[in-house]
Amino acid sequence: MDEVMADTYAKFVDAYEDRKGRRPSDEELQGKKVYELADDVADLRRAMYEPGFFRDVAVMPDAQEVVKELYEEYEVYIVTTATEFKYSFLDKYEWLAEHFPFIHHRRIVFCGNKSIVHGDFMIDDKVSNLKGFNGTGLLFRSPHNYHDRGYTRVENWAEVRDYFTRERERRIAEIA
Repeated sequence: MDEVMADTYAKFVDAYEDRKGRRPSDEELQGKKVYELADDVADLRRAMYEPGFFRDVAVMPDAQEVVKELYEEYEVYIVTTATEFKYSFLDKYEWLAEHFPFIHHRRIVFCGNKSIVHGDFMIDDKVSNLKGFNGTGLLFRSPHNYHDRGYTRVENWAEVRDYFTRERERRIAEIA
């Protein structure tokens, strides 16, 4: 969910700017989490423990449309780590209900570790979540994973749509 459907990274950049008085450059952000740039990492990370931090995050461009298309064709589950930060569970639940109301509550998994998830595909911004996954991992572009390799990278939701269109065509060709 975070940095795939929800633009949590932009929220951190805003928090960094509020605390430091300037926005970090793209070069500074390549290969790093925003809070890694802060002198006091704990101060910037503390924002995630505040009520509402995860509630008003912007939706990634095209996420709603493409997720809905995939949801209508595939058995899509939303999996998000939500147990580390006290208020993130409710924030994320309400955020999903507002922005993705078509997703049934039985298709939302709140967990502490995504290694419990099994399936055909996982779209995630963290290689650590894809490593233990038994299916095909798609690495969703985020500044912090700039240097990560070993997975099919998708830059945005339009590329996710294209990937699954090609996947559908490939499977149809195999059957024919």
